[in-house]
Amino acid sequence: MDKKKLRTTMLTMLKSQDREWKSHYDKRLAERLFRLPIYQTATTIAVYLSFDFEYDTTLVIERALADGKRIVIPKTYPNGKMIFVDYDPTALVASSFGVLEPVSSQEVVKETIDLVVVPGVVFSNQGYRIGYGAGYYDRYLKDYLGETISLIYPSQLSHFQPQNHDIPVKGLLYEDDTTDI
Repeated sequence: MDKKKLRTTMLTMLKSQDREWKSHYDKRLAERLFRLPIYQTATTIAVYLSFDFEYDTTLVIERALADGKRIVIPKTYPNGKMIFVDYDPTALVASSFGVLEPVSSQEVVKETIDLVVVPGVVFSNQGYRIGYGAGYYDRYLKDYLGETISLIYPSQLSHFQPQNHDIPVKGLLYEDDTTDI
């Protein structure tokens, strides 16, 4: 299956998930993240603002802020450029993709970001991902030296051939035993 078809199939599946199961799963996964050393030692965390069918990143944002961490969120530009800007929930605007972005253009220097929580639609066991097709994260992560992680549902794992420009995340966090969720 090609990337486009795999992306479409997975998005359909994600949008049809049981909301109660998803809510419980998201909370359990968040608790696992908060116990990881990469979260505990991070002072600045880059997090995307999720669609309702994606892993609920508000759990990470709220806890990280409560823990005194700096949260930065992505802002996109034409030609695949993306920066991260300090999170201010009172200064957001809808992007052309329909996701909220910061109004500010005050870039947070890449080297000061300790951990990037990376979105995606489909993931390989090696951390390669199929996103939404614009390549923003692959471009950003190309020379990023900090930690990267994606919080995913087990059903998002699949086999596909990564392309030369694809940048894998360093860690995938999911629960493969979901029987008691």
